Amino acid sequence: MQEDFLHYVWKYLKFDVLRATTAQHEALDILSVGQHNTNSGPDFFNAQIKIGEQFWAGNVEIHVKASEWFVHNHEQDKAYDNVILHVVWEHDTNIFRKDNSCLATLELKKFVDNTLFENYKNLLTSPYRKWINCEQDFAQVDNFVIDHWLERLYFERLERKSETILRLLETSKNDWESVLFQLLAKNFGLKVNGDSFLSFAQSVPYSVVRKVQSNIDQLEALFFGQAGLLDDEVQDPYFMQLAKNYQFLKQKFKLENSHVMPVKFFRLRPPNFPTIRLSQLAMLYHGYQNLFSKLMAIETLEVYYKVFKVSATQYWDKHYSFNSASKASKKVMSKSFINLLLINTIIPVKFSYSKYLGKDIDDEIISLIQSMSSEKNSIVEKFDSLKPISKSALQSQALLQLKNSYCEKNRCLQCGIGNTLLTRN
Repeated sequence: MQEDFLHYVWKYLKFDVLRATTAQHEALDILSVGQHNTNSGPDFFNAQIKIGEQFWAGNVEIHVKASEWFVHNHEQDKAYDNVILHVVWEHDTNIFRKDNSCLATLELKKFVDNTLFENYKNLLTSPYRKWINCEQDFAQVDNFVIDHWLERLYFERLERKSETILRLLETSKNDWESVLFQLLAKNFGLKVNGDSFLSFAQSVPYSVVRKVQSNIDQLEALFFGQAGLLDDEVQDPYFMQLAKNYQFLKQKFKLENSHVMPVKFFRLRPPNFPTIRLSQLAMLYHGYQNLFSKLMAIETLEVYYKVFKVSATQYWDKHYSFNSASKASKKVMSKSFINLLLINTIIPVKFSYSKYLGKDIDDEIISLIQSMSSEKNSIVEKFDSLKPISKSALQSQALLQLKNSYCEKNRCLQCGIGNTLLTRN
């Protein structure tokens, strides 16, 4: 038995409310279960109940056994003086207030349906190691329940990303173009160089990017130089020209890059080399003076593809790194890479910006994310092996949220799928 189960039972009144009485044999009428408190102090604030003929307003504390009140030293803590009801699974002792009056106790095991308790045990206390707790029953859950829950999870994921974006906005003095630049840079670096690219972007005042973006030679030199890719001595005419441009910019704008994390080439496919991605990023910003406004106004996937269909500068047609020639090919951003940028940067920024303005664009967000194919990764593939459910990027993003924020943390009681399995007959 876990206390979380009792929180769930109380919060959603998953017991025989009409028949419930206190352990002291008094009638109990629950008017409001109160507000769930996940911090220190009583478990539910501002509950309203009626015991016998007496109305009570105050807090509710929940334990597996009543005696845990003393184990946790609540009798010595003033925060628990306003507890009006002690909700327990097993009433093994009475609790007395400081005035020696007995604290009303609800013993849940007398009023919880046995089927609910058995479903709970099967879901969370199985002796067999599973990938997720509901692995054996996942396929039986109705598609409507799963789809509805995944949509909620997707927006939960967006809300979490929005918190990070709004913190960046604060540090950027409400400059949305600067926030977009930092996040785009991070995601151009992918997992291997994401943190390095972010540190490079944060080392450059966005005002400097604005001043040089009309000149692609200077813009590319700025990006390469701040990322530390021009620190070596390379006998390559293009490298030497970039280095010369960068030294001019570094002196003119008093730039510093000593805290920028070094980029990596190891275990990367050549199209994802930091040289190629930084050049593509430079070309993107060279092509659009007000990229943020442009991207926020777009509503369809096809238009996004047109905006992001940029290639690295001409030198990179025959190179992946300096001083090492390769077979000629235009280094154009692929649709799969653009999808990653949309999923991880553009849509979260668009969602955050609309929230900042007080606008609701949920339908537009859903339409956009559902027009993209589902991502391919081990988590999505495992869920699909249990039941094929990932039809678009909305589902694949939601499944990541489900696995990492619910399944991994055994939060089945807060999960829409877990709830369905708990309450089945």
